[in-house]
Amino acid sequence: MTAVKDTLSIPPIYSPFLPAIHRSHDRIQERSSVWAHQWNIGSPQLRSHLVRHDIGTFAARVLPDGDEDVVQILADFIIWLFGVDDGMCEEGPLGHRPGELSASLSRLLRVAQQPSAPMLSGDPLAEGLRDLQRRLAEHASAYQLARWVEGTRAYFFSLIWEAHHRSHGTQPGLNDYALIRMYNGAATAAEPFLEIARGYQLHPRERHHPVVEALAEMAFFIIGWDNDIFSFHKEGRGPHFVMNAVRVVHATGPGSPSGALSQVIAHRDRATAHFLRIGRDHASELTHHQHRYARDLAAFIRGNQDWGISSDRYINPADPADLPSEFTTVPTDDSPDPLPIPAVRGWWRL
Repeated sequence: MTAVKDTLSIPPIYSPFLPAIHRSHDRIQERSSVWAHQWNIGSPQLRSHLVRHDIGTFAARVLPDGDEDVVQILADFIIWLFGVDDGMCEEGPLGHRPGELSASLSRLLRVAQQPSAPMLSGDPLAEGLRDLQRRLAEHASAYQLARWVEGTRAYFFSLIWEAHHRSHGTQPGLNDYALIRMYNGAATAAEPFLEIARGYQLHPRERHHPVVEALAEMAFFIIGWDNDIFSFHKEGRGPHFVMNAVRVVHATGPGSPSGALSQVIAHRDRATAHFLRIGRDHASELTHHQHRYARDLAAFIRGNQDWGISSDRYINPADPADLPSEFTTVPTDDSPDPLPIPAVRGWWRL
């Protein structure tokens, strides 16, 4: 597929959610930078970039009312995740070797499950993960820790899938990409923090209620599509293999890159409208904690959006992206019809 190198102007995107940020965001940001250097996350060059991306501020936006210690753990964990995604996969040789990557990620996953396991001693990513698990265990229940591990497993699995395409120079179709995009942005790994940071826990019956599962999946989808919109310029300028919703949509039809961008924006607008719709239509079925969780998913979406249009990660000061400075309350598409993506049509059957 021909690479899409066009410079696109990103219009204000639809966001019906209110912005917020933790009162200790400056301290959280400073400490996350210290943590990255303490554990040598990524190469010195990568680390120097990561600490300038306001990742602590990102966590503070996602958990504006969370326990400060847990918000700090999330900030450090996101730094760690970028160490895996950017360092091990996009910039490292394992990103083109799915078999070897699978083995390496399996070892890291074992460290998350059993941090005392005598393996990967001295490995920066493993030692950083041990620190994260130890600190998280002080705040999370055994069930929440298990969900964190499983969310990380789902993220790792998606990285292996991505490495397969990278190794062959291929791009997935829209349905496959929409499915994997719910996982390869690590939203499933960060999601347990929504409850842990706020001191509540969904019972498994509450978490696996069809409406709650759909709300979570829609949040992951919106976050992934938003990241693809905000990162389009940055990724188009880099030397590495990139999968992005705009590129995937552009590859499936004869239209222009700007037309593909409009379609991707319409996808996420329709999903956002449906997120609000099913939350409203099924409100009487949900418990107090489920309502709280739905609000926390909305904060996750909005926190990612505010970070996406303000972080140097996507603004790319050396070659500035044309990103919006605000959002709109008017969607480009709020149709009640399902998206033309089979993997997500179940959201419209509720």
